Amino acid sequence: MEHAQEHEESLGQAQMYCVERPVCNQEFFQRQLHKKEKTSQPLSQKIAHSCRCSAKKAKSHLYSFLPILKWLPRYPVRAYLPGDIISGISTGVMQLPQGLAYALLAAVPPVFGLYSSFYPVFLYTFFGTSRHISIGTFAVISLMIGGVAVREAPDEMFDIKDTNSTNSTDLLESYQARDAMRVKVAVAVTLLSGIIQLSLGLLRFGFVAIYLTEPLVRGFTTAAAVHVFTSQLKYLLGIKTKRYSGPLSFLYSLIAVLSNITKTNIAALTVGLIFMVLLLSGKEINDRFKKKLPVPIPMEIIVVIIGTGVSAGMNLSKTYGVDIVGTIPKGLRPPEIPDVSLIPAVFVDAVAIAIVGFSMTISMAKIFALKHGYSVDGNQELIALGICNSVGSFFQTFSITCSMSRSLVQESTGGKTQVAGTLSSIMVLLVIVAIGYLFEPLPQAVLAAIVMVNLKGMFKQFGDIAHFWRTSKIELAIWIVAFVASVLLGLDYGLLTAVAFAMITVIYRTQSPQYRILGQIPNTDIYCDVEEYEEVKEYPGIKIFQANTSLYFANSELYVSALRKKTGIDPCAILIAKKKSKKRHVKELKYMNGRKKKAVLRLVSATNDVEASLKHEVVNNDLPINGKFSPVDASTQDTSPDLEQFLEPVKNVHSIILEFTPVNFIDSVGVKTLKSVIKEYEEISVCVHLCISFTGPVVDDLTRLNFFEKAAMTDLLCHNIHDAVLTCQLKARTSFDHT
Repeated sequence: MEHAQEHEESLGQAQMYCVERPVCNQEFFQRQLHKKEKTSQPLSQKIAHSCRCSAKKAKSHLYSFLPILKWLPRYPVRAYLPGDIISGISTGVMQLPQGLAYALLAAVPPVFGLYSSFYPVFLYTFFGTSRHISIGTFAVISLMIGGVAVREAPDEMFDIKDTNSTNSTDLLESYQARDAMRVKVAVAVTLLSGIIQLSLGLLRFGFVAIYLTEPLVRGFTTAAAVHVFTSQLKYLLGIKTKRYSGPLSFLYSLIAVLSNITKTNIAALTVGLIFMVLLLSGKEINDRFKKKLPVPIPMEIIVVIIGTGVSAGMNLSKTYGVDIVGTIPKGLRPPEIPDVSLIPAVFVDAVAIAIVGFSMTISMAKIFALKHGYSVDGNQELIALGICNSVGSFFQTFSITCSMSRSLVQESTGGKTQVAGTLSSIMVLLVIVAIGYLFEPLPQAVLAAIVMVNLKGMFKQFGDIAHFWRTSKIELAIWIVAFVASVLLGLDYGLLTAVAFAMITVIYRTQSPQYRILGQIPNTDIYCDVEEYEEVKEYPGIKIFQANTSLYFANSELYVSALRKKTGIDPCAILIAKKKSKKRHVKELKYMNGRKKKAVLRLVSATNDVEASLKHEVVNNDLPINGKFSPVDASTQDTSPDLEQFLEPVKNVHSIILEFTPVNFIDSVGVKTLKSVIKEYEEISVCVHLCISFTGPVVDDLTRLNFFEKAAMTDLLCHNIHDAVLTCQLKARTSFDHT
């Protein structure tokens, strides 16, 4: 009785609420507001308008294309210049050894690493929008370049065997020919990747980086660190092995090093380990006392200077057979047109390098921009990188991107603008023009030590596994797939595999959303998951169903299945059970009619007394069926146990509300599914209402897809859950009064 009284009071409140506050529907919404008239211009006029030029428009485009024109005239010399000078020098002394070291990763002579540390860095000053990142050589991109160069110009092409001896003239010429060919390949990849970046930037495709999610990039760079570390083992050990590329190159390289471990050059290993310890000690001091040190200790340039001096003084190359950097030409090389015939062979690699390079740059640029309160333009960053790579390729550079370690140094030492990068490139230029030859005795083991120590930060990313395990299993799966695929398949195919897997996870999430039945928090108009909170209660006779995904072709069937399961009402099963019950009743009627005819025949031939008795039975329709007496009254046609089972939930539910607030879009398949759901539930006397924001895109989709072609459909819309609940209660009360 108390429950019935509460229900009556609730219905009374609903009716009064609806009188005072009319429930919104689509028809009411359209009567009150009028859409603005939009005049569409012909395509010719749009093209003419976009091509029309004015002084203001030209100035805006010029400032956008050359950001230096915007910030350089307002450059505060006294406030910014001292910090930029210190930062430029600090970054420049890191740029030198890293340029030499990463050239080994790119499979080109070390001097080309210096070229790549000058031209692109200088060009970025004019076209870049980030004030703090350091453009130049980077381990991951260098390794990707090296993989392509080794694939297109392998040792076998020049009759170079795996050997740890011989310095014959023929072998030296073979090395020179191989290096020249690899430089051509690296330059061709750089040109093509630059053109791709420039084209994407001009077409405003800066959003492509969003497909490289953070777990993917971190897993990919961790795998790249494994490849880089493995590739440097032979330089650290002083042995010569073939360089591998492509799938399983990591395993082949590791096996090649281990199989030649007995040929280790002890002098090279000793030098490499000593300088590795020095570098690690210097970085530890910088990290521990970074607040007290005015500038970080430039351990890399110190190690290069000491290593060069020790090697020259002890003549390590001739006395102990330690591999050294070798000839570093003095001065800049004249521009040269890249070999475009190589472009078809390196197209896929160039696309991967272009996207990875841009992703590294924009991620670091956004971090520093957020920290220092300015903005970066992703499209302009693409243009800047495209110009740096494509123009630089004419001067024999290989692809560049943002270096994380140098960027952190540039920002922490007081760098304020791109002037710091310009000063660092000028330092590299001085080395190329004047003193580059002094670094010729530098042991390659020292460069390997520099590369390996700089991988420390990337190897720390293995800690992401524990982090993602606690926060998101799907992101953990993306990280692991990116890492494993990149290690086993190579960086190019590994990246493609990781991106494809990331896309699959998006599809999986949309096809596996969370489905909820909502209830009301007492005395509020707030609705939450009834399975999550104890205080939340459902309205009697009303089911509120919510899915946190859009309704489209890929998940429409899953949506309907979840709706039936969560509400406990399956219209199809009920209708099928009704049909079966009717068929069963028809069979029973036929069977009983047949028994009647037989009984009449028996009545004719029987005696009068028996006839009278049988007539009495026929009149009362109490004929035996299956050994039992059953009346033939039509009122017993729906007494099937199966039907009673399906109808049980329907007796308690008169309305279903489909909560569409989290839905972003709905396609034609979704609309057909929605119409089918509404029709099926109507056939079992359950009313379906839709809770949709009238100003959202879903209503536009429904209108465009002719969902409202029947006027009755507009009455099913409500703009929030509470209005929908009150509408359902009022309709149920009205229906009850009529009956």
